[in-house]
Amino acid sequence: MKKERIIVAMSGGVDSSVAALLLHNSGYEVIGVTMRLWADNSDEPGVKNKRCCSVSDVHDAKRVCNTIGIPHYVMNFEKEFKKHVIDYFCQEYDRGRTPHPCLACNDKIKFDFLLKKALALDAKYIATGHYARIKESNGVFKLLKGQDDTKDQSYVLFTLTQKELSHLKFPIGEFNKADIRQLAKEAGLSVANKLDSMEICFIPDNDYRKFIAERLTPKSGNITDSSGNILGQHPGLQFFTIGQRRKLGLNGNSENPVYVTNIDPNTNTVEVGNEQALYKNQIWASKINFISNKNIDDELKVKAKIRYNSKAAYASVKILDDSWATINFDEPQKAITPGQAVVFYDDNELVGGGIVETKSPSRLTV
Repeated sequence: MKKERIIVAMSGGVDSSVAALLLHNSGYEVIGVTMRLWADNSDEPGVKNKRCCSVSDVHDAKRVCNTIGIPHYVMNFEKEFKKHVIDYFCQEYDRGRTPHPCLACNDKIKFDFLLKKALALDAKYIATGHYARIKESNGVFKLLKGQDDTKDQSYVLFTLTQKELSHLKFPIGEFNKADIRQLAKEAGLSVANKLDSMEICFIPDNDYRKFIAERLTPKSGNITDSSGNILGQHPGLQFFTIGQRRKLGLNGNSENPVYVTNIDPNTNTVEVGNEQALYKNQIWASKINFISNKNIDDELKVKAKIRYNSKAAYASVKILDDSWATINFDEPQKAITPGQAVVFYDDNELVGGGIVETKSPSRLTV
């Protein structure tokens, strides 16, 4: 009987390596693929090999594939990555928003372009090292949190569709991180103790301000309070995010700190206020996606998260049209940030999500 072919997106890290191992041991015809995404020509010591898809990462993935006994290839997605991740990242900051590049990478690069490549190569599935789970019942796929709540990555997967889920595998979603490292050690994988990447993969020195300044033309403007009084000057909207307290360039004090409460690209203004001004009960969301494809006619009671590491909070979601919704939280949420994701949970199931907005489009009424 012919084995089902599956392509595993391999970053050179321990999670995707063990994903490939588990699938190979389960009887799939596994092909490891490392995506070449971003060519950084930096010559700074220690930076060149920390960027995404570095030569060392490719070598790590290849060594793992050799150990497991599966083929390994490198696919070039630099053009797609620049357009859908790098350009998006810069454009969002240029609009006074805070992007989430992992969302864009998952949505477009992994689960669109890579999946299409895989299907063209007669693979039935692609797999990644995400800590999430997929359950199928009566032809309907559900996306669940990863078993390890401290590593759960379902937040960055809310854009997935039923069609995409039918071709996806998340092999490590049932394990915790310690289990994954132990499995890697037992299999003799060279990446068993490799550290996890913590920074934005294409900004290895974690200096996003420098990255943006090299690609955009920041314009100075006013920093004001909520009444419009000018308190100082800023070097460019691109260097600020909602809730930011440091590097404001104001003569504040620790007893009465101020935070960024609003960024207005129309007036090129950064507004600051006290901590209480950061709390809101209501937000809007664009690009709404419900994974089950169910029509939501009335309000949906959920637990919602407004950022990757935040705690889910009780909220009501009301659909405004096929791409917009309004979300009302039972308790005020701090530093709700346009450009980030808001996702909706029913217990352990991720039912959907959207992109955070601070106001509704003018064509809609709430």
